[in-house]
Amino acid sequence: MTTDDLSKIDPSIKKTIQTWLEGNYDSETKTEIRRLLNENPQELTDSFYTRLGFGTGGLRGVVGVGTNRMNRYTIQFATQGLASYLKKEVPNPSKPLSVCIGYDCRLTSREFAEEAARVLIGNEIKVFMFDDLRPTPLTSFACRDLSCDAAIMITASHNPPEYNGYKVYWNDGGQVLPPHDSGIIQEVNAIEQLDQVKVAELDSPLLEYLDAKMDQKYLKLITESQHYPTLNQSKGGSLSIVYSNLHGTSIKLMPEALKLWGFNHVSYVEEQKEPDGHFPTVKYANPEDPEAMQLAVDQMLTNQADIAIACDPDADRVGVAVRHNDQAILLSGNETSCICLYHICEALSRQDILPDNAAFVKTIVTTELFPAIARTYGGACIDVLPGFKYIAEQIRQWELAKNGHSFLFGGEESFGYLLGTNTRDKDGIISACLISEVALWAKQMGKTLVDILHQIYDEHGIYKEGLLSVNYPETQEGRKHMQEAMKSLRAQPPKQFLGVPVVVIEDFESGTRKDLRTGAVEQLTLPKSNILRYWLGDDSKLVIRPSGTEPKIKIYSGVCLTEFDNLEGGISTCTARVQGLLQEMSSLVS
Repeated sequence: MTTDDLSKIDPSIKKTIQTWLEGNYDSETKTEIRRLLNENPQELTDSFYTRLGFGTGGLRGVVGVGTNRMNRYTIQFATQGLASYLKKEVPNPSKPLSVCIGYDCRLTSREFAEEAARVLIGNEIKVFMFDDLRPTPLTSFACRDLSCDAAIMITASHNPPEYNGYKVYWNDGGQVLPPHDSGIIQEVNAIEQLDQVKVAELDSPLLEYLDAKMDQKYLKLITESQHYPTLNQSKGGSLSIVYSNLHGTSIKLMPEALKLWGFNHVSYVEEQKEPDGHFPTVKYANPEDPEAMQLAVDQMLTNQADIAIACDPDADRVGVAVRHNDQAILLSGNETSCICLYHICEALSRQDILPDNAAFVKTIVTTELFPAIARTYGGACIDVLPGFKYIAEQIRQWELAKNGHSFLFGGEESFGYLLGTNTRDKDGIISACLISEVALWAKQMGKTLVDILHQIYDEHGIYKEGLLSVNYPETQEGRKHMQEAMKSLRAQPPKQFLGVPVVVIEDFESGTRKDLRTGAVEQLTLPKSNILRYWLGDDSKLVIRPSGTEPKIKIYSGVCLTEFDNLEGGISTCTARVQGLLQEMSSLVS
C-alpha cells in the first residue's frame, strides 16, 4: 500500500490507519485493511473514523478491523483503559484489584474474554473468568459475590450475529456510569500505540476459573425470592411452560432455576436449545421480535401449554406469550412489567409483608401504568433514563442513604426486569421464574396472564404503548443524519400531534422542562441525555432518542383511557392512537 492509496481516505482518519499498518498488529488485520482500501474505501473509513464509545449497553459494534469495530485490539484497548482507570481510582487497595469476566455464545466471545483476561493479568490484576459461556446477570452477581472491583461481560445481547460487545460493571455489579465510563474512555483514548497495552499469557496464578459453584450460589439466592413458595412447590407442575433460549446462554441456568421454583412441566424448543452464535433459526434473536418467538408460540399451541417464554442470547431480556382462549397473545415489555409489579404488590400486601418504604423503578420510556399501580399500594416509583444501569444506580443510592427506600422490582419496556437486588442488571433467569409464578397464581383462579392484564385495566384504566425505530446506515454519514434529525426537532419543536396540542416539552439534553401553556421553565433532575419527551393535552406522551447501541432513532408513544364503555373497544381505540402518534413523529425524522 502506498501513500497515494491512502489519499482516498480523509486526512483525519489516515493517521489512525497508518498506525495500524505500521504498528505491531497481526498480518491478517493488515491484509484486511489493504483489501478494504482497494475494494471498499468507504467501509474502511467507517471502520476507523471514530472509536467505539460506551452507550446504554457498553461498547457494541460489528466485528471487524478498525477502531470503530469490535476486534481483539479494541478489546485490548478497552481493557487497558479499564486497568489504568482502576489503578487510579483505587491507588492503595486494601486487597488486590480483581475483575470478573463472563461471555456469551457469540462466535468471538471466548476469544475476546481471553484477550481481556490477558491484559488484566499483564496489569497484575486478579481475574475471575467463567470456564464456559454464562448469562449476563450471572456476571453481575459474581462481581458482587466475589467483591470484585469491576466486571466485564462479552456480549452484544440481542444484536445480529455480526455484532459483539463489551459491558463493564463497577464494584456494585451495575454497569459503569459517569464519571467512570468517561474516565475509562479517557484512559483508552490516551493509548496511541499498541505497545502501550500490557499483555500476558493466561497460564498465570492471577487467573482463576469460575465453575458451577457460582451457578449454585446464584440459584439458591433467587429461589428465596418466591412470593408463594408453597403454591409453587405443590402446584407448579400443573403449569405447562414452553421455553426457548434462542440459541443462547440461558440454557445453562434456566432448567434448574425453573425446577427449583417448582416448575417442572417445561418443554424446550429443541431447534433453538443448542448455543450457537449464528442464531440459525431466527433473523433477529430478540424476544421483542414476534418472529423470534414463533417456534415457541407454535409449540405452545401444539402442546396446549399455558405460556411460552424466551430469553435473548445473553439472558437479560424475556419475551412472554400466553395461550388465551386458545389464541396466542404476545405480551409487550410494558405489559409484562406491569403484570409482574401487580403480582408482587398483591402478594406482599396479602401476606402483610409489603415494606413501608417499598420502591420500584422504571425508565422514562416505560408505561405510566407502572407508577399508577405502585402508588395504589403505597409504593414509591422513580423514573430514570433508559438503560438498566440507571436502575442499578438508584438501588445503590438507596442502599447508601440513611433512610433509603427498599427496592423490590424494576422494569423497562425493552423486555428487561429485575426482582430483588442479587444482581444489578436486568435478569432473564429470575424474571422467567417470576412470570411463571404469576401464571400459576392466575391459573389457580381460572385466569391467564391476559386476564390479569385486563383486571389491571379495569382498576387503573387502559394504557397502551408502542415503539417505532427509524434506522440509519451503520456509517459515519448515517450517524450524522441521525444527529441532525434530533437537532431539527429542537430547532422547530412540534406544536401538536393528531390534533392534540403539546403542553410540555422535556429536553433531557438541556436539562429543562418547559410548560407551553404558561411558559414556565423548570430544571430536570435526571442526568443530561439526548432525549426529548413530549406531553400532550390528553396525557399522551411521546419520547424520542437515538439508540445507545445502534444507528437508529427510537420513538416511543403512550396513551391512556380511564373511561370506556367496553374493554375491547377501549383497547382498540388506544392502539390506533398509539400507532398514529408513532407515524406522525416518524414523519418528522425520517
